[in-house]
Amino acid sequence: MPDQVAARCALVLETNNLRGGADAEAKAGTSLQRLVALLAKQKLPLTALAQVVVTHDGLSPATCEAVSKLAGCPVDFVRIDAATGYYDAKNVGFEATDAQRCTHVVFADADCLPDDDWLLQMLLPFTRSDAPAVVAGRTSYAANVVGTALTTIDFMYFPNADHAGATSNFYANNVAFRRDVFEQHSYQALDGVYRAHCQVLGMRLKAAGVPIHYAAQAHTEHRLPDTRAEALKLRWMRGQDTYSLTPHLLRSYVSPRWQWLAKSGPIGPLAVLFTRLGFSVKALNHQDLPPLRGLRWLAGMALILGFSAVDMLGAFARGIGWHTTGSTNADAQALSYHRP
Repeated sequence: MPDQVAARCALVLETNNLRGGADAEAKAGTSLQRLVALLAKQKLPLTALAQVVVTHDGLSPATCEAVSKLAGCPVDFVRIDAATGYYDAKNVGFEATDAQRCTHVVFADADCLPDDDWLLQMLLPFTRSDAPAVVAGRTSYAANVVGTALTTIDFMYFPNADHAGATSNFYANNVAFRRDVFEQHSYQALDGVYRAHCQVLGMRLKAAGVPIHYAAQAHTEHRLPDTRAEALKLRWMRGQDTYSLTPHLLRSYVSPRWQWLAKSGPIGPLAVLFTRLGFSVKALNHQDLPPLRGLRWLAGMALILGFSAVDMLGAFARGIGWHTTGSTNADAQALSYHRP
């Protein structure tokens, strides 16, 4: 039963996406409280879990008390410093879970908005006799024209042909692991990469023969950037990420005769992004979001092309050595593009 799995499961939440800007602590607290209030009212509530962990770099005692009250159960708050990155925070949160009580760990972000049956749908696959080791939920942006277009770019899922119902990739804000599997693999440090660590881990799991079950009903909404400037900065950084991600993609999916693209400057990353553009165009209206029709469809296509162009500019700039918004730069790590 799902509640039996939940009784052996930990939930790890991080607040890294809420860093930066004026009144960052207050905004992080507001977003975290909103999320916990939603999770407390889930069909499978927080009280069913063995442990809830929140990583943060400066929540006040009053905020922590308010979050615990909303959760209706004890919450373990783990303090990190401002230099701790998004994926490192997830590793730290995992290390704070109790190995004796928690055989499974679910990871989520404090800036996301889960459906009311999200946690239930995440844990249901673990109740099967042939339970998977990893479950990936479905993440999307808001169901408007911009969100639908961006979902085809940032949140595509690629089937694993070797395993029915499995995906080759996942996103770190919406995934659950059997404890021993995450303990063995976890997120590894990647030089010059902003937010592609989960994609690399997906490739490593595939190479290790660990299928990732895709639970489309375990849906959460990722917040859109609040301003055009933040949206453009995010796209630029994601484009630059492609440069560092390209060698991993080539090793995993391309024959040896094409490996030279990993050292081709901007050519390899641009080839990856052109390929992604084709998938994005095909994915529009095929990602479990309300379909776009007529002028809205045309607007969606235009946005896919426009956002992809900014990504390509970022990848090209990185490929020729122009790395002004470095992915390892503290400002990039602290970018806060989701407001309460």
